[in-house]
Amino acid sequence: MIEVRHVTKRYGPVAAVNDISFRVEAGQILGFLGPNGAGKTTTMRILTGYMPPTEGTAIIAGFDVFSSPVEAKRRTGYLPESPPLYPDMTVREYLNFVARIKAVSRGERRKRIDYAMGRTSIGDMADRLCGHLSKGYRQRVGLAQAILHNPDVLILDEPTAGLDPKQIIETRELIKELGGDHTVILSTHILPEVAQTCEQVVIINKGRVVAEDTPGNLTGRLRGSETIRLQVDTGTTDPTPVMSAVPGVVQVQVGDVTPNNDRSIEIQAAEGTDIRREVANTIVSNGWGLLEMRPVRLSLEDIFLQLTTTEEEEDEPHEAAQSTADQESAQAQQTESIDE
Repeated sequence: MIEVRHVTKRYGPVAAVNDISFRVEAGQILGFLGPNGAGKTTTMRILTGYMPPTEGTAIIAGFDVFSSPVEAKRRTGYLPESPPLYPDMTVREYLNFVARIKAVSRGERRKRIDYAMGRTSIGDMADRLCGHLSKGYRQRVGLAQAILHNPDVLILDEPTAGLDPKQIIETRELIKELGGDHTVILSTHILPEVAQTCEQVVIINKGRVVAEDTPGNLTGRLRGSETIRLQVDTGTTDPTPVMSAVPGVVQVQVGDVTPNNDRSIEIQAAEGTDIRREVANTIVSNGWGLLEMRPVRLSLEDIFLQLTTTEEEEDEPHEAAQSTADQESAQAQQTESIDE
């Protein structure tokens, strides 16, 4: 449904996006992650036809974004980071205006507007001027215009920015409901949002894709499947020599003894080795009490930091490139208020 093939965007000698490729299947929700200046917004703008790539191809619902821009845009709903609202229009007037531009038929127009307002919980603001809305309501009106024409693809840039906790939960649920009927790319800095909402994750750093997988597979791949954490009652005995002798064990870290004479033990095994049975047998044969055994799973935040944390000076060229991209499109943003 969405395919990015070897896309590069250069500003002079600096590549803001450098040979990235990924694919999103129909009905899938993909989380697009990266630190500031990584190239996320540039990629979003390329996918929506807002700016051309220097090299490569972007396909939306079978249509090349630049050789068939009208067909691609008809099948795309876009929520930019700053919702494109006209302050002197009421919410209903604005959505009616968007519906006309997006070629929603006259007979369907009111029905689609009511549907979009209902799904985003903005019906009580229908007659309020957009310029008088809070940031949270502005964000929800932006989401309403993105789904108004029932597009195949939704591209959402920070869709929960400015929302209160209740609205964030409601928006997450809405995005999950939209998945299946729509293919969704969700760009966000809120990592728990991705873990709770997305089926697939792409992490971009310094213009390159550094990871692409499901959230579960990422946590197991980087660290987890070969690391276990134990809580063991060993009395006053130091378990380090015994546990280190278990076949397949690479490293043992033992915590301090608690008042209950138990302690935490973290054991790292050789890659691809399942040592749980041998570890359990060793503990029992030594007469110790096995109180807990669980795999160590990295959070998505841990993975993000592992893949994107670099020396500050290494990030500066890409931050400069992203800044150049933002400046280049600033004037266009002022005149092009909605994604057609």
